[in-house]
Amino acid sequence: MTSAAPLRIGNASGFYGDRFDALREMLTDGPLDVLTGDYLAELTLLILGRDRLKDPGLGYARSFLRQLEECLGLAHDRGVKIVANAGGLNPAALADAVRALADRVGVPTAVAHVEGDDLMGRGDWGPGVLTANAYLGGAGIAACLRAGADVVVTGRVTDAALVTGPAAAHFGWDPDADDGDLDALAGALVAGHVLECGTQATGGNYPFFQEVFTAEPGARRPGFPLAEIHPDGTSVITKHPGTGGLVDVGTVTAQLLYETGDVHYRGPDVTARLDTVLLAQDGPDRVRISGVRGEAPPSTLKVGLNRIGGWRNEVVFVLTGLDIEDKARLVREQLEGALAGDRPADVRWELARTEHADADTEERASAYLRLVVRDPDAARVGRAVSGAAVELALGSYPGFHVTAPPGRGSPYGVFEARYVPAAGVPHTAVLPDGTRTPIPAARATEPTGPEERTTSYDPLPEPLPPGPARFAPLGCVAGARSGDKGGDANVGVWARTDDAWRWLAHHLTVDRFRELLPETAHLAVERHVLPNLRALNFTVEGILGEGVAARARFDPQGKALGEWLRSRRVEIPEELL
Repeated sequence: MTSAAPLRIGNASGFYGDRFDALREMLTDGPLDVLTGDYLAELTLLILGRDRLKDPGLGYARSFLRQLEECLGLAHDRGVKIVANAGGLNPAALADAVRALADRVGVPTAVAHVEGDDLMGRGDWGPGVLTANAYLGGAGIAACLRAGADVVVTGRVTDAALVTGPAAAHFGWDPDADDGDLDALAGALVAGHVLECGTQATGGNYPFFQEVFTAEPGARRPGFPLAEIHPDGTSVITKHPGTGGLVDVGTVTAQLLYETGDVHYRGPDVTARLDTVLLAQDGPDRVRISGVRGEAPPSTLKVGLNRIGGWRNEVVFVLTGLDIEDKARLVREQLEGALAGDRPADVRWELARTEHADADTEERASAYLRLVVRDPDAARVGRAVSGAAVELALGSYPGFHVTAPPGRGSPYGVFEARYVPAAGVPHTAVLPDGTRTPIPAARATEPTGPEERTTSYDPLPEPLPPGPARFAPLGCVAGARSGDKGGDANVGVWARTDDAWRWLAHHLTVDRFRELLPETAHLAVERHVLPNLRALNFTVEGILGEGVAARARFDPQGKALGEWLRSRRVEIPEELL
């Protein structure tokens, strides 16, 4: 049903395991039209895949049902639609469970679901693959809502589809129409990206967190975000009055840069040009998003594959007091010698110098030597490693101890992305009455050639004139946020003032980035310029290895790469400091 009124869409979950009470809080703290929940991530589908191996009837986020048990009546009384991707690998089973719950609690509820993303039986994905799921868009969600659904559960849709679907249903947008609604749909896509990680838009994980978490009562518990979406696709990001946290241009910029790549933010419904996004403070805890240009979506859909990659184990040696480097060298050589006859395929050591000189507690006097081993053979990384480590206890460095007893090792997962033609994926909306409605792929798709459209501004500002400078942490003048996409990571960096942007845009080159983060020195790094946001977005290929589930790297999701970058000392103009 087409409507000119703004659509108020809230978020109550950014991941499987997010704040349980958020669903109830969002329903009771202020008015909403639609409440979404994002429960899926690359790692989540691996977890759900293992659940489904134990019980074919599982494969969905069970906590969502527990949340609905106390909230379904609230949503019904307030006329709020609920849209969640909690269906995971089994949206049909979750839809049935929601219907059973509604009958049990006596709340009339029209339930629909979206399926077709599960491609396990539609191709040879290789050995060991547990899950193969295409990232669907919001058109199936829109079809369910247009058919009168009160609750829509999906499998693997893009996170932002939880917003583009309801917005398209509400305003009657049709990207395939002759005049198209690509710009409006792109605006909703950007709003969806801001909402998808919950409280990251309201001050959570914010580099200038001291401005968010004040001493005021309740300020240390950020409220979840909502978007007021208008018929032209512009939106205002805000939160319910009286809830904690902060919504300003900085918090929204941080989330916009999170887990993105180049200026084309591609979704199955539309491609949004991030270099056209305009942000403006629209009052306390209100940020207006406008200017978003939309282009046709890709002709392909991303498919996320999860497989068991092998087995891993970890031993952490505690090194206390003096001669830390010598102690680390000794135990490493001893254990490497013990493993020489049957060495695991992948052996990694990392010494974290956390000790303090003349420390007032033993823990503050200690450093940590971390050993991570991985191998296709469970026996090679199990007791063979942890047992060998413990056997050194009486014959190694003084003060020898480890942080955990010997372990057998555990399986680890590997994530891989592939791409398939969108037209070959059976995207299907299963309506409240059981009707199965096929959702066709977008008719207009982006060209395969290079991007032709240009922007109306020069990509870089004029540099600051020469002047006195001194060394200080980059974070004194810039914010940053980083995240993971499979084995790759992105680091978005933005300036808070025009002058700081004039300096940052010319100073933080790819070469300088590699110097500041030596782990990236031999990796492919790209820099993307977003002048409207006063931001640079760096993508780093392969820094996370085989993805978060492989757990090979310290900080396997790259969440703190941005904070590491901000801590590095660079020569900054004194006028900025």
